[in-house]
Amino acid sequence: MYDIAVILINYNSSKFTTDAIESIIKVTSISLNYQIIVVDNASRYEDYILVKDYILSLEAENIKLFRSKINTGFGAGNMFGIQFSNARYYAFINNDTLLKNDCLDVLFNFMKTHENIALCAPQGYDENGNVLKGFDHFLSLKRELFGRKIFEKLNPKKYPKRNKKYEEPIKVQCIPGSFLFVDARSFDNVGGFDTNIFLYYEETDLAFRISKLKEKNECYLMPKAEYIHFKGQSTAKSLAIKKEMKISLLYVLKKNSSYFSYLILKYYLTVQYLFKSIFKPKYFSLVVLFIQGAPLNKSLKQSQKIAVK
Repeated sequence: MYDIAVILINYNSSKFTTDAIESIIKVTSISLNYQIIVVDNASRYEDYILVKDYILSLEAENIKLFRSKINTGFGAGNMFGIQFSNARYYAFINNDTLLKNDCLDVLFNFMKTHENIALCAPQGYDENGNVLKGFDHFLSLKRELFGRKIFEKLNPKKYPKRNKKYEEPIKVQCIPGSFLFVDARSFDNVGGFDTNIFLYYEETDLAFRISKLKEKNECYLMPKAEYIHFKGQSTAKSLAIKKEMKISLLYVLKKNSSYFSYLILKYYLTVQYLFKSIFKPKYFSLVVLFIQGAPLNKSLKQSQKIAVK
């Protein structure tokens, strides 16, 4: 059994994937027993071959590539990957990241010495060295209606400031999916990622469900571990992606909060985007989406085709 199974997803971004693998190999302690599982999420065949040739050139038994013939999204792609893992911890790492230091070893030792922690993440930086938000608060109706800052001021212990660089580990509610380190048993006990979600809020949903476990249920930011995240490179911004984000938002809120909260937010977003569409007519399609209830059958997941090769 390995100490850690690193899961990376490639989707038409082979250069990012090979650079991420290279950075892991470069900075990770040779004493750490780890494997890297790369899932190709139905990329163009040429992009998949670039990753395949690179991994074959490494001649490393602990690095494997598996190709899915359909783009299953973030959560399901990672769930596909863990089927080939055998480890005590999972490290779900976006392919558009580079490790600044030995993150895996730092997080591994941190988790080993803190029995009740199930989730933790390193501190992220953008490509210019700016600190990225290292955690978030659980998705809730009040968070979406009033924003995060008011709760950070009223109850800083429960809602620590996100726009701050921390020097010591801090307990938080949820961490980014760009680098998510999790105890395999806790992950398995809650069923892993919800594969109904194609993109966005998978990590929030996972952390919420893990927090309900009777033990090994805490989540931490570990700032001594550091990585670079080329934010936004793994998913291009578009109206379709914005719709996907709202579909996931409303789905996760309804699932983990209440149908009443879902209804209020749905109507709130309908009115909000109705006014926005006056100045940006393209947003009217979002209004239609909210009126329909932002159902999962409108997700990009439903438009995926099986790859020929």
